[in-house]
Amino acid sequence: MVVCELTLVPIGTETTSVSKYVAGALDSIADMKNITFALNPMGTVIEAPDLDTMYEAIKRMQESVFLNGANRVYSVVKIDDRRDKERSFMEKIDSVESKRKK
Repeated sequence: MVVCELTLVPIGTETTSVSKYVAGALDSIADMKNITFALNPMGTVIEAPDLDTMYEAIKRMQESVFLNGANRVYSVVKIDDRRDKERSFMEKIDSVESKRKK
């Protein structure tokens, strides 16, 4: 299972708003049946079965920002490729939450 956090920053646009680019990026991967993704305030977390699928999702999202009019895209990609056991990103969150002092 591969988990990635992707942040795409369009550069050379007419506005400081990025919501149009983020929406387009999410739409570009909406038809990928073997991934899961969740938007957060600073990026998108993507879950894929393997690196090839993850790289395809990243490529689609990056290209969509250009297709929406950006002249340059700064990307931050963090990848967690764990192969000893299957863990979804929600299971990782649940694991941390279960250890917090309440």
